[in-house]
Amino acid sequence: MRIIRDTLYLDPADRGAAAAIGNFDGVHLGHRAVIDAARVAASATGAPLGIMTFEPHPRQMFAPAAAPFRLMNAEGRANELARLGVEKLYEVPFNPALVALTPEQFAQVIIHDRLGLAHVVVGTDFCFGKDRAGHAADLIRFGQAMGFGVTVVPMVQHTAGRVSSTAIRTALTDGRPRDASAMLGHPHRIVGEVIRGDQRGRDLGYPTANMSIDGLHPPRFGVYAVNIDIADGPHAGRYQGAASIGVRPMFGVNVPNCETFIFDFKGDLYGQHISVSLVDYLRPEMTFDGVPALIVQMDADCARARDILTDA
Repeated sequence: MRIIRDTLYLDPADRGAAAAIGNFDGVHLGHRAVIDAARVAASATGAPLGIMTFEPHPRQMFAPAAAPFRLMNAEGRANELARLGVEKLYEVPFNPALVALTPEQFAQVIIHDRLGLAHVVVGTDFCFGKDRAGHAADLIRFGQAMGFGVTVVPMVQHTAGRVSSTAIRTALTDGRPRDASAMLGHPHRIVGEVIRGDQRGRDLGYPTANMSIDGLHPPRFGVYAVNIDIADGPHAGRYQGAASIGVRPMFGVNVPNCETFIFDFKGDLYGQHISVSLVDYLRPEMTFDGVPALIVQMDADCARARDILTDA
């Protein structure tokens, strides 16, 4: 998949895609319905399958002081879209100049002039242009005038109701990763670089791969059974493990992160990018009377995680 961030001066070879448009935070089942419709349009027109999204997420501009909300960072979203066979990912810079465009200007300047999209696909709740004044019906009208096709896809329903990023965030906040995965259509993944921590886990006999969750919606703090994917390098493959997400209250740390103990693994992952998939919630964060009690609990957590992952 080719990621295109400079949408002002586009290579002619990158124009003409059939593209789904949206933020695609989480790439959930509702997003996949839009992507599948774009796939049909791409096949019918002979165009490459594309995604037009925005970076940073618009909410980061309009509500900069809001609590972290993203289900995925840009890297995780790109990985998920690549798994779905997307060929062109347009990460349109979301900035004041874009916000100032009227709906018609957005269609003309961004969709038609800059990206030259052959066909676009949106959900029924899609809004665009200044003050979010443009709607799907307007996009259809603009497409007819400007020469690009438009498909509007109805909202996807789940047994618990409408599939949305908000509903998925709620499931994660509640410690229900299986429900979140059902709406996502894939496990909820934390993707990023392994960073150096205080190496306390190594001293306890449980060395961990530490990752920042800065900017991401935090799942319920606690311990999870997880699968770990390492995409490349000498340790490439899928592993099982247990991850602690939170602020490590026993040691007085207050910056949330994700610390993953990978079962039956020996190696250096510092600087490498990995994916940690949440399978099941085991327990909340706890404090202990001392390190021996903590180690006993970690032993129990890992044994339970192995059982869960064996049955998953």
